[in-house]
Amino acid sequence: MSLVAYEDSDSETEAEKTEAPDASGRQTNQLSSPVSCVQHFAPGSTKSAHEMHPAGSTGRSRWSRVCEDPPEHYVQNNSTDLAPPYCQRVHSGHAVAHRNYEQASSSSTNSGNGISQKRAHKDSTPTLKGIRPYIPKRLRQENSNKPEKEESDQRGSSDCDVKLSGSGEQALRKTSELIKPYLGSKYKVTEVPKSLIFYMSKHSGPVNEIQWCPVLEQSHMLLSASMDRTVKVWDAVDTGCCLKTFSCHSSAVRAARWSSCGRRILSGGFDSMLHLTDIETGKQIFSSKTEFRISALKFHPTESNVFICGGFSPEVKAWDLRTSKVLRVYRAAVQQTLDILFLPEGREFLTSTDAVSRDSADRTIVAWDFQSAAKISNQIFHERYTCPSLSLHPKESVFVAQTNGNYLALFSAQRPYRINKKKRYEGHKVEGFAVGCEFSPDGTLLVTGSSDGKVFFYNYHTSRIIRTLSAHKEACVSATFHPVLPSLLATCDWAGEIKIWQ
Repeated sequence: MSLVAYEDSDSETEAEKTEAPDASGRQTNQLSSPVSCVQHFAPGSTKSAHEMHPAGSTGRSRWSRVCEDPPEHYVQNNSTDLAPPYCQRVHSGHAVAHRNYEQASSSSTNSGNGISQKRAHKDSTPTLKGIRPYIPKRLRQENSNKPEKEESDQRGSSDCDVKLSGSGEQALRKTSELIKPYLGSKYKVTEVPKSLIFYMSKHSGPVNEIQWCPVLEQSHMLLSASMDRTVKVWDAVDTGCCLKTFSCHSSAVRAARWSSCGRRILSGGFDSMLHLTDIETGKQIFSSKTEFRISALKFHPTESNVFICGGFSPEVKAWDLRTSKVLRVYRAAVQQTLDILFLPEGREFLTSTDAVSRDSADRTIVAWDFQSAAKISNQIFHERYTCPSLSLHPKESVFVAQTNGNYLALFSAQRPYRINKKKRYEGHKVEGFAVGCEFSPDGTLLVTGSSDGKVFFYNYHTSRIIRTLSAHKEACVSATFHPVLPSLLATCDWAGEIKIWQ
């Protein structure tokens, strides 16, 4: 009986002791996030981050001070050690609580702790043969829950999905309050962004591609593919937080695209794997291994179940997701496909390759007939530069090609795809990087990254530089305008950083 009474007091002491590391662990984990919110993007809203989270409460004064700093303060210091914003703290609450629980449970077994000393004293106490010592109810419940947690962790890892917050599921399906006023109205004139809104740096490797969700009601989500083998989905309008991380690939992810429904992501990488992943469940709906490393992916503009992939191979393949089989194979005497661009209505498409002859860039840009897989033309671009990216104008029948000659060339999107010799957009640098380019939704601006980390804005009609934005320290490889919110721009660089400008 004395042993029973002794263990009851021991369980009460343990309950008091395990609560102590929780507060300290919460402060430590709050300051470890790599996401920094420089300025909350809320056009027409008067609430600031300080009003939403007063600084008077314990442990929140640091959050309010960081969110009160103006964007100019961050740009001048360019510090990545800023404390995370209030939004990241809210979204990471579930993960923080889980880490605190692990710290509290692990601290109870450390040497020098009063709890472990009492357990050692209990073990040294002589017991009668055949009688098991009493175990408090709380410890029995913890031991019974451990196998269940391990099984759930194994199930989660097989789905290649990492949930970073309990509110992430709701954020995937919501329509941002900032987007709603623009859904029923005509797109306004695009202006050059000036201020930094969000700074997101959770990728540990270069970011190869970013894309806004094509469903306008859910266009607050931004997709990013990185060399760190992951694909991430961000809330890049309201909070700047990472909603989902998908780790399906065993090597670098070179290309990733949204499906037309906005619920799935198609990704391909240097592991020669193709994956179609459901963003809510993390399940792989389609998976297939190709014979080459993948560097380019594009969905068909009218047939949502058909896509084209190319890479380190002379072949480009069209796939059907309904049958999980290859529809057609397009063969050219090249070694690598750099980018793919569908022309209006999807009857024809272009591929840019690495083929450069001695005197001319024969087969640098190849035009294909989608249905017959016949080659229409390979005599489109005749200069000795490869073209890492292609972009179609949203209103006019023209497209531009990014060249390694440090300029953008303008072409007609109709046969015979003549180059416009009167217009050339030059001033930025490519220098071997896969620098992307894109037109604004209204077609008035042409934006491109640069190997020196800058973003260049060209007037489409005059081909003059309107403004240069010093966005990154490393090479800026992609810049894309939001499809609904005017003047909202996302950029990414070779250091793994993603920034939102407005």
